[in-house]
Amino acid sequence: MRRVLFGLTALVCAHAAQACDNPRQMDGFKTCADVAKAEAEGTVLVYSPDPETNQAALMASFTAAFPKIKTNYLRLQTGALYARLMAERQAKTHIADILVLTDMTFTLDFQKRKGWMQYVSPESGAYLTKYKSTPEGLYVWGAAIISGIAYNPTTVKAEDAPKSWADLANPRWKDAINVKVSTAGTQHQVWYSIGQILGPKFWQDFAKLNPRAFDSYIQQFDRTISGQDQIIENGQYSGVLQFKAKGAPIEFVFPTEGEIATPSVYGAIAEAPHPEAAKLFMDWLMGVPGQTALVKASSLHSIRADVAPPTGGAPISAFKLLTPDDWDAFLKTHTQFVKEWDKMVGMR
Repeated sequence: MRRVLFGLTALVCAHAAQACDNPRQMDGFKTCADVAKAEAEGTVLVYSPDPETNQAALMASFTAAFPKIKTNYLRLQTGALYARLMAERQAKTHIADILVLTDMTFTLDFQKRKGWMQYVSPESGAYLTKYKSTPEGLYVWGAAIISGIAYNPTTVKAEDAPKSWADLANPRWKDAINVKVSTAGTQHQVWYSIGQILGPKFWQDFAKLNPRAFDSYIQQFDRTISGQDQIIENGQYSGVLQFKAKGAPIEFVFPTEGEIATPSVYGAIAEAPHPEAAKLFMDWLMGVPGQTALVKASSLHSIRADVAPPTGGAPISAFKLLTPDDWDAFLKTHTQFVKEWDKMVGMR
């Protein structure tokens, strides 16, 4: 496991692959898509696990830039979303244009199935190689989902709140802590990364707390803010920012071991029914206008050097972000993770 300290000045790199020879300059970004054809296609459909309010806001920003292109989205939890897409592909029913995933298990599986369209955006040069697919042009980290620990300061005093991941195993949090379900890519990464640091005994001790598992981080925050739970393991920093902006009592802990960075992967689908609109959407999303809109809509962090952090949020350089050194090694633990996690939260 490595700790990666992100410096904003280090995030711009050269193309590893070439986009079209003469990209068209748009308002704040460049595109290789045929804009006239994209507007004639008239639609772009996004499959995403993001909360509906976030996705609707992002789609509205794209529509404002391209009013001739109607936008729509389907929101399901990552595992359910991927299962639906696989069923549609099996039936040779191609509906979606853009796929958003927050689980590298599904991201790489979709690559093996040749599901991603290979399209190298002229905006690709603003992203380090490690935040793009190999080969380039299949998908990109649209944003970084940062996870730590969150708590309600009206039910937990600041001095009593956990300061580290290790502190979560304290018996005082029994029946007072919530987590995500095993189909959440962010939860797999927390389990893997913290297990690498603290060892398997940590999760054995944590299991004794009877954690409650939920599909959405919105559910986790609603329960904690209402006082039903006290601690959020795998508390998304974006959720803390969103709920604090509404005046809710919630605080974020920067664990001493570091924070988890999970990719929110975006890519166009190979059989997209609106291919030019899909390319245009990817160029816009990867460019400054789209990244700015995504940050505003979701409170997630862009990994572009020229895009500001979410309102009220710390810059990405303030985090000690933990990611797997070897994604293939990480993926090999998926079956073990699901088995152990489902047993822990009473789902099997």
